[in-house]
Amino acid sequence: MSVISWIILGVIAGFLGSKIVNKSGQGIIMDIALGIVGAIVGGLIFSAFGASGVTGLNIYSLIVAVIGAIVVLWAYHAITGRRA
Repeated sequence: MSVISWIILGVIAGFLGSKIVNKSGQGIIMDIALGIVGAIVGGLIFSAFGASGVTGLNIYSLIVAVIGAIVVLWAYHAITGRRA
């Protein structure tokens, strides 16, 4: 995937993950960063279970990235002590 695709997927996944986890979001930069990290984490999680990870800019990859972003946001809140 190109850098632009990762950023677009990161923005969408980070935004959706933030809305699911704490309803308010983290801010655009943090949403992008957590979304991109979430896409990587989601890809690793899905690969560990035998499924394919992020494959491009499509709905399946968005679902993988959002699940990864939720995991990353949950860990972020657990580490920083913020409540959802």
